[in-house]
Amino acid sequence: MIEVTLQVDGMRCEMCESHVCDQLRKVQGVKKAKASHRKGIAIATAEDDVDQAALKAAVEAQGYRVGEITSAPYKKKGLFGLFGK
Repeated sequence: MIEVTLQVDGMRCEMCESHVCDQLRKVQGVKKAKASHRKGIAIATAEDDVDQAALKAAVEAQGYRVGEITSAPYKKKGLFGLFGK
């Protein structure tokens, strides 16, 4: 699993965050999505082979602009993340 972080320009409110997350979750391989209009980012937790171009296209189809896209290995957070696999 990986976390893909997208710089998203154009989000102005919580409803914008919701639209971006809905679009990201529609992309094959995406398990979770979250966004912050204040930080201007969206994060998709996805399978290792997720198509980053598809993530960008999904967000841009809603009228937002996507800048830099970065990815990093997903690390579980919280109590169950302490035990690892």
